[in-house]
Amino acid sequence: MSVKSTGTTAGSASTASTVTEETRAVVQEFLAARLAGDTGRLVTLFADEVDWLLAENPTVPWIRPRSTGAECAAQAAELMEHTVPEDARASLDAFLVDGTDAVLTGHLSGTVRATGKSFAGPFALRLTVEDGRITRHHLYENSLSIAAACAP
Repeated sequence: MSVKSTGTTAGSASTASTVTEETRAVVQEFLAARLAGDTGRLVTLFADEVDWLLAENPTVPWIRPRSTGAECAAQAAELMEHTVPEDARASLDAFLVDGTDAVLTGHLSGTVRATGKSFAGPFALRLTVEDGRITRHHLYENSLSIAAACAP
């Protein structure tokens, strides 16, 4: 087996650093818009077509397939319609960025408005940013807890 050095140059390291910084800035903007419930801003942050992944769950009204920037941005508003805003909590444990990819991990909790039941658990969110817009949104969360909170 042989290993070949890629020979990173100052220019390529600088470019990689710039891409990472741009990704971090877009993700921070995404988090701020999400927290503010600014659907219009979210639409501009998502690409026209998005690789959206969130485990489908027919008992959870805000979890469904999405692919356009507008559909992805609407998820935040749909979540707020179906949950009690005062009970919504999210905390970040890690925010890692490497080039165009960002991974956030943490914990979330909330209460479903229709049932009054609570849900909680860890999450991981993988985002990809290309040309200043989010092209990938993969969310992994405690879907069993959320489904149980939505069940009558």
